Amino acid sequence: MDTHQRVLFVDVGTGYYRIDRFPVGEPFFGPVDLGLHLAGRFNSLNIGVGLLAGSILPGSNRLIITGFSPCWGGFYISTMGGAALVFDNLGLNMLALVGRAAQPSILYLNRAGGDHVEVELSAVDIHTVWEQGGVYAMMQTALQRYGGRYSTDPRVLVVGPAAENTDFGAIASAPIIQGKLTSAETWAGRGGMGTKMLRDHNLAAIIFGGTHIDEDFRDRKVADQWFADKYNKRLMAVDFEATTKYRFDPKFQTGGTFGVNFATMGGRLLYCNYRSIYDSEDRRRQIHQRFVVEHYLRQFNEETIQPKRQCDCGEPCPAVCKKQYGKYKKDYEPYQALGPLCGIFDQRAAEQLVHHVDTAGFDAISAGGVLAWLMDCLDTGLLRPEELGVQDRPHWNLDQFDVVSDSAHNAQLGIQLVDSILARRGILQLAEGARRLARQLSRERGKAILDCFVHVGFGRRGWMVPNQYWTPGVLAPMAIMGKYFMYYGYDFLPPRELGRRNAQQFMNELILDNSGMCRFHRAWAEIMIPEIIGALYGKKEKYCQQISITASRIHSRNASIYWESERNIDFVFSFLQRKRDIEGEHHPELDAWLHRYQTNRSEAALDFWYEMHKGAHELLREF
Repeated sequence: MDTHQRVLFVDVGTGYYRIDRFPVGEPFFGPVDLGLHLAGRFNSLNIGVGLLAGSILPGSNRLIITGFSPCWGGFYISTMGGAALVFDNLGLNMLALVGRAAQPSILYLNRAGGDHVEVELSAVDIHTVWEQGGVYAMMQTALQRYGGRYSTDPRVLVVGPAAENTDFGAIASAPIIQGKLTSAETWAGRGGMGTKMLRDHNLAAIIFGGTHIDEDFRDRKVADQWFADKYNKRLMAVDFEATTKYRFDPKFQTGGTFGVNFATMGGRLLYCNYRSIYDSEDRRRQIHQRFVVEHYLRQFNEETIQPKRQCDCGEPCPAVCKKQYGKYKKDYEPYQALGPLCGIFDQRAAEQLVHHVDTAGFDAISAGGVLAWLMDCLDTGLLRPEELGVQDRPHWNLDQFDVVSDSAHNAQLGIQLVDSILARRGILQLAEGARRLARQLSRERGKAILDCFVHVGFGRRGWMVPNQYWTPGVLAPMAIMGKYFMYYGYDFLPPRELGRRNAQQFMNELILDNSGMCRFHRAWAEIMIPEIIGALYGKKEKYCQQISITASRIHSRNASIYWESERNIDFVFSFLQRKRDIEGEHHPELDAWLHRYQTNRSEAALDFWYEMHKGAHELLREF
């Protein structure tokens, strides 16, 4: 195995590039710890792969993108499935981008043989291309311009107009098979790294590929022995069991994040900008049954699961987690945030809105949270349609809700709001983020506008729409939020303990990301990755120690802000109340926190937040 990581530095402002080599484990093991180092020195956008990329280990080809996020404000890690398999053909571990091109450009990287990587930069008329189909047109443009230079299928990373007009633009890609783009696109969405790619470096697309052959781990007999020693099963048997949810779970007769999560949601369903937390349990369950189980989920099962319309993300993998219906890819969080959270419970309606958001290149989860907030303000009269460049208000009366026509109405309103955001109509100026707009409007018109915007704050301007689970962990004060670097289980944990569990989860996830491993394989990967690093490089303990050091260094930049939105507070304490009153959980601290909340709501919330903060600090002290 190679003992060095090779980093291609490209200054897109001058055209200068070079390759630097960093010894494995001295002190960098992968794209996170090395990316943190480079981002701190150069404010670079780093695109890298793990040491196991190209190996026989399923899920080991996740592309890891790091840097300081324009949306969150701190160091961020965004990941993309499958794309590392092609990146590995460059014979590189990382691309580090610095400088800014004079005009919007496409960066071309190719390694046709030998030690030389071809690097070329060419201008592109982004607005003309985007008008032809957003991120999909940009992928096609890059492929048409450079695809003929590759002897094997390349991969393209692109941004859309969301990157130009907001701070939460994503990076999109799709596997290319026999020279043609497929519809199983993958995203590095969270953190606005697409905005960083365009704003900081003026890059609209990066196309890469090559024919380099390195010493990837390919010995299946050795791998099977590792897993036999630990699980008494071969590698693929363990992985097949670990990825059941993402393929097909017979317990629920559905599969994928969409199928299993919506099937099991019940009274935890979030809808209409989190107004669901104020409804009774019976009402939430009725809405889940009528609109989700009997319609939204039924459509998905009949159209996608039963015909087995599924594929992988671009690398061979038994999870086949990409659930599709035609050109539409169905994942839980985008179809939740741009579905029930926006008052949409029909697949046809959700498809139109999700595809419109994707075409523009938004982080779909953040877009869903922002649209739901704006719709809420329209519905309550806090904002007027003409101020947002739209013509109507949402249909959110779920007692008189037609699941098809009202969902279609809400989806069309969402599409209009997306277009207004991109055109910066009226008050919708989101170049500096939704949190800034919410605070500005609250100063001018009253705090009610901010109070219904559910988000996590970071530093002076940073913000993030939380993961779509009704649990306190998604609003925790951690150094990176919006991913799964926190505990998001549904059981009650005292906040101090929850903070420690958040910190432990953060380190567990870093084990995966720093090795380029997809978290869908985490059931075995969190345990086995250090063992494998030990077997291949003889540095198991060093790897584990470096994970702790990297976690503490990221955490040392933690500038989390106490909840600015009153709905954040209600989100947490309604969860606690449901645990006691509906699920019947009795715990002395649960009762004590609910009593404190009823006695002094503001003080209880502040103390709960700080207890989570303390717990994380206890585990993530500086090494």
